[in-house]
Amino acid sequence: MTTLSCFKAYDIRGKVPEQLNDEIAYDIGRALVAELNGCCYVVGRDMRLESPSIANALIKGITESGADVIDIGLCGTEEVYFATSHYQASGGVMVTASHNPKGYNGMKLVREESRPISGDSGLLAIKARVQEGRFGVVPSAQGRVSLCPDKSAYLRHLLGYVNTAELKPLKILANPGNGAAGPVIEALEAALPFEWVVINAQPDGHFPQGVPNPLLPENRSQTREALLAHGCDMALAWDGDFDRCFFFDSNGRFIEGYYLVALLAETLLKRNPGARIIHDPRLTWNTIDTVRSAGGVAIQSKTGHAFIKERMRSDDAVYGGEMSAHHYFREFFYCDSGMIPWLLVCAVISESGKSLAELVDEYIAQFPCSGEINYQVDDVSATILRIRKHFSPQALQMDETDGVSLEFENWRFNVRGSNTEPLLRLNIETRADERLLQRKIVELEQLIQEC
Repeated sequence: MTTLSCFKAYDIRGKVPEQLNDEIAYDIGRALVAELNGCCYVVGRDMRLESPSIANALIKGITESGADVIDIGLCGTEEVYFATSHYQASGGVMVTASHNPKGYNGMKLVREESRPISGDSGLLAIKARVQEGRFGVVPSAQGRVSLCPDKSAYLRHLLGYVNTAELKPLKILANPGNGAAGPVIEALEAALPFEWVVINAQPDGHFPQGVPNPLLPENRSQTREALLAHGCDMALAWDGDFDRCFFFDSNGRFIEGYYLVALLAETLLKRNPGARIIHDPRLTWNTIDTVRSAGGVAIQSKTGHAFIKERMRSDDAVYGGEMSAHHYFREFFYCDSGMIPWLLVCAVISESGKSLAELVDEYIAQFPCSGEINYQVDDVSATILRIRKHFSPQALQMDETDGVSLEFENWRFNVRGSNTEPLLRLNIETRADERLLQRKIVELEQLIQEC
């Protein structure tokens, strides 16, 4: 039986060709059709060097199983989400490894209505079919492939979130990082009144500037330096498949995704009074405080796109946000987007007359946070247990929605194991006390390193 280590909790991801190759991609296409029993699937791909070959093998597997394919070509993950719902397809597959190192690739899968296919919603069943060679009856006729690279419907949808006539002529530094975001930014330029300074615009799987992952502090300097050199009002940077967008203010300060969750929640609550907002458990106080002050209802969900999307649908939430810079929108089929957030932020800047820094400064002052800190440990579960035993006697509240969250009078933290890597992830926040934050980071690091 084939060992398929590329199947992860939420998606498919692995090193090429050892863990993922054309043969496996072909079988995944066959298994997808057999499992969903649909007649038409959207396929898109990112700019990685192996993506065209893997996408072609996947398409071959789908069509030889009798289903049609709408091939939207080079794109971002959210374009597959959009096209799957827009074309009322049976499902969709995005060939991407997002922010993983060069040499890796993968797939993100959805079923009808752009609903995620993850470990508990079909991904393990697809894996089992590939392992066992269960692909159903070979059809008498193959499916057809339609090439549909046209982005116009998707672009119209994006522009529907803002009134372009009311936008101010901001100067924006954009860094797609040689990922898939470049063509979308170029296509939007003519419809927006902004002055753009764009670097690393051309999709390039060789990654001449390194793999696009602005979440890593060492990957932010080029964006910051270009912003300051050109005197821009703000800067935007994306990961490879642009399902995450990262913000820098006019001073070059990186804005943690946590504070964007509050800003976007507040913005959407003005448009949808009393609506529900979904958030993850890693950092919460600022989100809960902002949502309640804006008249909304804050609801906590387990971390991860499948959990957030499911909770948004069940509660009919207008927006969901994770501090990791994933932002989900009800009007975008409950999916995450790396384009809608910055459009909404530009609209808020234009309407309020405030800079990005002024919009988030109060959040940062009231609830300073560590951002997510990752640690390599020998035993994630044992380390979490040790931390829990150390702090729980003094805690006012404990939550185990995802890992362990412990709250105290003036600070709280969440510690959890990564779903995709052998890492321990730590997040800390305080109530308006930066010194306390720094002390607790040191205290927890010492405890982790003792394990």
